[in-house]
Amino acid sequence: MTSESGFPCGVRIAGTGSAVPQKVLTNSDLAEMMDTSDEWIRKRTGIAERRVCTPGKESAFTLQRDSLRRALDDAGMKGSDLDLIIVASVTSEMTCPSNACRVATALDAAPAGAFDLVAACSGFVYAMNLADTLIRSGRHKAIGVVGCDAMSSVLDYSERSVSILFGDAAGAAVLVRDDDPNKGSIYQTIQADGESWPSLFLPRKEEDIPPDSPDVPVEIGKLRMEGRDVYRFAVSKFKDVIEDAMESTGLTVDDISQFICHQSNVRIIESAKEKLGLPDEKVYVNIERYGNSSAGSVGLCLDEIRRDGKLKEGETIMFVAFGGGLTWSSSVWNL
Repeated sequence: MTSESGFPCGVRIAGTGSAVPQKVLTNSDLAEMMDTSDEWIRKRTGIAERRVCTPGKESAFTLQRDSLRRALDDAGMKGSDLDLIIVASVTSEMTCPSNACRVATALDAAPAGAFDLVAACSGFVYAMNLADTLIRSGRHKAIGVVGCDAMSSVLDYSERSVSILFGDAAGAAVLVRDDDPNKGSIYQTIQADGESWPSLFLPRKEEDIPPDSPDVPVEIGKLRMEGRDVYRFAVSKFKDVIEDAMESTGLTVDDISQFICHQSNVRIIESAKEKLGLPDEKVYVNIERYGNSSAGSVGLCLDEIRRDGKLKEGETIMFVAFGGGLTWSSSVWNL
């Protein structure tokens, strides 16, 4: 791939940002709403609390806007410096207009292109891979990528199996063209298998529910999940995706400075660490504080790690995510 000058170009992460709601929903709070307990939730998920939007004050749109604004500030850039905005989310308020268009307007980014991408928990990594490819093609110079979900808007808090897991958050990155062709994604996957979609889905009407789907007390318009099916898929795919990336690049665990992974369940993360021999210090975990924020989780982790000074130029990192669809994605980056 070449830049407009005709020479190969790379991609640099110029800035990152994140946004979470002010309201904290603890396990004890949930115990007052349903039949559960702090001990029960921690043991099964590793989650102690999560953030949830206050209706009328916060939403997927406000989190998306604020996270990208902070990423632009971190990069020393303005909205008008972007030529494309990609928002990964399954909880954008409307399908038309896309939240990406609304975010672009809020940040004075017009006439930058803008669109929403739907890949559930894999969304941020999907979007990062796409943005890297578009910049390397020479057609774009600066792209704002946002992963965000306000999962509280699609949860039935009378049913514990799903609602205990999720929270609201956004993470964003600004990617720019770089003269060094070795910077950016050196390997990536964007994959899916729709056969098992009923394991995790968001029905809008009765007809959306498969005839053989279990009869569960979850209201229409709220997230439904076959927890055991998703758990087995995630444990297997987590390991397979990392092994595939390292085998394809010839890298080892020692060569990767950080594995930035979707925060689905601490048991899934611990299983992958054990099977692959990943050191604790190389696998960032914040699920205890935020729960599973779907498309928001990887971007939120990236921003927190970067602000903590754990990412340095010249290092190699790996993004890994998997989610509804069923979808999964990876990306190996040279910083």
